[in-house]
Amino acid sequence: MKEWTSTRLQAFAVADDLRISPFYSDGRTYGTPTWIWSVVVGNHLYVRAWNGPQSSWYQSAVAQRAGRIYLAGCNFNVTFTPVASQPALTATVDAAYRRKYVESDYLLPMLQAGPRSATVEILPENL
Repeated sequence: MKEWTSTRLQAFAVADDLRISPFYSDGRTYGTPTWIWSVVVGNHLYVRAWNGPQSSWYQSAVAQRAGRIYLAGCNFNVTFTPVASQPALTATVDAAYRRKYVESDYLLPMLQAGPRSATVEILPENL
């Protein structure tokens, strides 16, 4: 499994331009890019779906497990892994959202049960 470089993670930690495009059901066509918030925790890149598990991009990401993102000014082919409920990880991801998006009126909804249950780790595509 490939991992993000420390240089990429540093850029991702401050970037606020993530566009997520999981594959459509054909497994080849990228979906319409959707802007979402992202956070870095340790050596991992995470995103959450504002509308929880009902979000169309989340459903595609879970079903297809691959696609593309645009972040920190670059496109990346990636894999998506839904994050199982892990209280310690959830708290750490919550804290990362609080730090990065402290000024936003939309922060508190992202810390609710729906978005929490739709947390996804994004990794570079395996070669």
